[in-house]
Amino acid sequence: MAQKRDYYEVLGIPRDADAAAIKKAYRKLAKKYHPDTNKGDASADEKFKEVSEAYEVLKDAEKRKLYDRFGTAAFDGSMDAGAYRSSDQTAAGSRTYHFEGDDMEELFRELFGGGYRRSSGFDEYDFTHRSYRGENAAAQIHIDFDEAVSGCSKVISYRDENGMTRSLQVSIPAGIDTGKKIRLQGRGAAGVNGGPSGDLYLEVIVGKKAGFERKGQDVYTTVQIPYATAVLGGEAVVPTLYGNVRCRIREGTQSGTKIRLRGKGIVSMENSAKKGDQYVTVEIQVPRTLNSEAKQKLREYQQAV
Repeated sequence: MAQKRDYYEVLGIPRDADAAAIKKAYRKLAKKYHPDTNKGDASADEKFKEVSEAYEVLKDAEKRKLYDRFGTAAFDGSMDAGAYRSSDQTAAGSRTYHFEGDDMEELFRELFGGGYRRSSGFDEYDFTHRSYRGENAAAQIHIDFDEAVSGCSKVISYRDENGMTRSLQVSIPAGIDTGKKIRLQGRGAAGVNGGPSGDLYLEVIVGKKAGFERKGQDVYTTVQIPYATAVLGGEAVVPTLYGNVRCRIREGTQSGTKIRLRGKGIVSMENSAKKGDQYVTVEIQVPRTLNSEAKQKLREYQQAV
């Protein structure tokens, strides 16, 4: 059997590299040697397999611990259950380990749990067939204010663990707000040895809408009314998320008065039958210019009150 290269050497990382460094190195090399970008290149295909094999071991804390102590012997079936000696190459040099009988059993139960079994008078160390769940992934998606109000469908692009770009159609529920996360089950990294894939978590970022401020399920707006309407009463047209509505303005309305429009807020994600309210703050328009006749009428009014 050909001697395999050191997994750390394959990924080009030091033996004390952390998980982030391991993943970064893997993604760079996987993208470089991926079969889709090196069609017909057998050497690139072999390198891709070598890189993937190294990553599958080093990204998993338990597998990495075993590899650091026993090398690839832990995974190729060459380990001797009765008496095992291994040269463990480390930065400090070469060290020899010796385990016999119960010591070996205890070690592998500690490291692999159910991966060890005893049958027919001999020990089996079933490492290569143990299943591992894939890692979760995270991404962000930006949507408009109106899209958050009514819900929408979006096509997103993301990179998988092999560095390849993938597209996926996602349904955004009505009423979602900034910071909420959508879980896409099974869209994360692929599992190992038949294990389930991880999930992809999309963090939603909602854009702003001019004239509207959101607080939970409620929205806040302002409306400007003429001075005469504030004094004498009347109606004002108020924009809402669902179209314009006419609001009654009481006689003598003061600037800063708030009008509540029930059910004109944002739908609840938990209960589509519930909506927030819209709160409208009244602002009175003071005329900048008046003709002489209007000024005279205003003086008469001032003298009368």
